[in-house]
Amino acid sequence: MTKVHVSLPEDAEEGLRAFIDEVDGRLDSDEDTCLVVRDTLIDLFGDREAWERWQSGKPVSPATKVRLQGYDPCNATLEAEYYAEKDEEQFKRSKHLQWLWRQFDATPMADNVDFALRFRQMLANHLFEDAGDNLRIFKGVTFSYGHNISIGDNTVIHDDVHLDDRGKLTIGDRVSISDGAHIYTHSHDVVDQTEVRNYHTEIRDDARVTFDAMVNAGTVVGENAIVGARSIVQGDVPDHHVVVGAPAKSVRIKPGFEDVAEPLDAGGEKRADEREIPYTLPDDLDAFDEFGRTLGGPVKPHRSE
Repeated sequence: MTKVHVSLPEDAEEGLRAFIDEVDGRLDSDEDTCLVVRDTLIDLFGDREAWERWQSGKPVSPATKVRLQGYDPCNATLEAEYYAEKDEEQFKRSKHLQWLWRQFDATPMADNVDFALRFRQMLANHLFEDAGDNLRIFKGVTFSYGHNISIGDNTVIHDDVHLDDRGKLTIGDRVSISDGAHIYTHSHDVVDQTEVRNYHTEIRDDARVTFDAMVNAGTVVGENAIVGARSIVQGDVPDHHVVVGAPAKSVRIKPGFEDVAEPLDAGGEKRADEREIPYTLPDDLDAFDEFGRTLGGPVKPHRSE
């Protein structure tokens, strides 16, 4: 789509740039990340006066205290915190940055597109394994950890996309991921859903994953390919192919690429096993079954897949 350049008024641009540079500099320093995130959120939510009142020993309501404490990511838990196989050291910092990302999206400033895109690019530079230039990541994008994600240059990720990175997720250059898409790098055992396997999932250069589609763990969406709206990718998508449906199947080759693309009946191979990422759990792990079953005992599934 052809677009036009948009710029903010000069005074607004100056203030936004100064704010992003300040947060970026603090995250680059040896300063405690929890404190950086806490201070940034206090100011973004306009709660500095209440914070200082509380810190000076003056009374605040229980609700105010909970709100103020919640700006500090050390006082919060995230779903991924409960994942037994995570890298604890990596997650410690990723959690703080992810908290800032999620809470920023709850502020009015998250709808100021020019500012918000640049703020998320800055956070991605600190959070992701690799973040390319000119990323455009819109509102409501979530991920498991963040530190297992690599994204190339000039890629756009639209509203409410979920990027699961319990395994490893690689997204190439100039990729477009539309609203509501879900891309997975882990799966659950059919019999015992508490058993998780992690994989490497790839979305290669110039590919498009369109509205509300799902890409299953361990699959590859090939270069310049398109995944149609609400499709479910269960096997590899060849370069230049257009796939639709559940499960997704090739229905055409993009015009002009017929001579270099694989035949229309190619693709669909399920090669996740080749891309599994093994992990080990500590012997002294304090594990529990969230469904209240006895670990290690026989599990009867409610349904088969």
